[in-house]
Amino acid sequence: MSVIFYRLFVNALRQNLPRHPIKSVPHVRSISAMEVATVEKVADDNQKESQEIVQNKNFTRFKQRFMKRQWQDPDPNKTENGESDEKKHCERPVERIKRKKMALVLGYCGVDYYGMQRNPGVRTIEEDLLKALMEAKYITEDDFNNQQNTQFQRSSRTDKGVSAARQVVSLKLPLEVDINEINKRLPDCIKVFGIKRVTNKFNSKSKCNARTYSYTLPTYVFEPSLVTDEERKQYRISEDKKEQVGKVLEVYKGTKSYHNFTEKKHHQDPSSLRYMMGFTLDRVFVDSEMEFAVLLVKGQSFMLHQIRKMVGLAIAVLRGHTDNSILEKAFGKEKVMIPTAPGLGLVLDTVHYDRYDNKFKDSHDSLTWTSEEEEIQKFKHEHIYPVIVKGEVENNSMALWLEKMSNHSYEPSEDVPEKIDEKELAAGGDDDDDIDEEDEGDDEKNDRKNSNTVVSTAAQSNMENGNTDKSGNL
Repeated sequence: MSVIFYRLFVNALRQNLPRHPIKSVPHVRSISAMEVATVEKVADDNQKESQEIVQNKNFTRFKQRFMKRQWQDPDPNKTENGESDEKKHCERPVERIKRKKMALVLGYCGVDYYGMQRNPGVRTIEEDLLKALMEAKYITEDDFNNQQNTQFQRSSRTDKGVSAARQVVSLKLPLEVDINEINKRLPDCIKVFGIKRVTNKFNSKSKCNARTYSYTLPTYVFEPSLVTDEERKQYRISEDKKEQVGKVLEVYKGTKSYHNFTEKKHHQDPSSLRYMMGFTLDRVFVDSEMEFAVLLVKGQSFMLHQIRKMVGLAIAVLRGHTDNSILEKAFGKEKVMIPTAPGLGLVLDTVHYDRYDNKFKDSHDSLTWTSEEEEIQKFKHEHIYPVIVKGEVENNSMALWLEKMSNHSYEPSEDVPEKIDEKELAAGGDDDDDIDEEDEGDDEKNDRKNSNTVVSTAAQSNMENGNTDKSGNL
């Protein structure tokens, strides 16, 4: 009865009192003894289920694996604390050597080699150099098989038979390198002169802002009246002839289209534009009773066979095989077949890093190699010049070439197409010193941009001076 009376009282209050002040009223419910027992039973069941869940959680996969291992035979090498008494040795030990980017200058006589760049199946300078570095344990066998692991790069790709006095390569090497250990594993015709630490992004090819090549040849090639070997040996160049040689070589100075001085280049190809800083007759010397002249050409970059064709055309003009008009025609739109001089006298003389030296003069050594100059000159006079002189005196290298040049035709044959396919034009030819910008870093691209600015400025200067044809071509 009390419960019923209480419910009636609460209902009366709900009807008479306003609703908004009252937030909630507890709900009162009467339960019997049977319901109380049912609630207690449900609570006990929930507690048991919770305990089972906790047990299942504790029994993880790790404990399952651990229990499974208890049935396996224990490891006899393990002690009570779980450590193994027997030490495991790695089948292939890994050597961790701290390597940094280095610039290495070397000289070589390339007469018996098929060029600088590595080429499977033939003897190259890079092959012998990398092999010596591997035998000296400065690079690993994996680095030898894949030279890109060491970020190897050459400053210039010399052709077959071409020598070098100051070739520069960049790669990662240990900080402590003994040059003597490398040289004693190299043949006598290859020698490393020095090595210097450079910046991490240094690239011997893209950081180079100019290259100087020398071409050594007997002076009798400039005089067509000499026929016998005795006359050629007794010939000595006159001052007037030197002036004539200088005037012809002066034509190459500046920015011009050298599409006729290489292979697979069209006159509209932008990469055929090259900037020549100078081309001169440097000096004359006598060796083995024969007089030789050293020509020096300095340029921003060169293409395949370009220098040899420049020398070949100059000789043809000076000997009277063709007139001076061929020089203007060679830089025009028309196709001209230019003779290629022998590669025996061509030498990579100097690689210039003026911009790099100015930028990092306070933090890194200069790449002018002045302290190695005496050793470089000694190598040139012992291993490069004697081979050139011997090739001319004993093998008549230039004399045999002059006989072939007398029958040379400067007009293209019917097999040579006047026009080139657009795909071939886009692909370009086999450039000697062109840079692939996909492999460059930010610094290399900036240097290449500055390099192109120099060429563009020189080209604009030529146009302002009127050194163009009607169509605007150089």
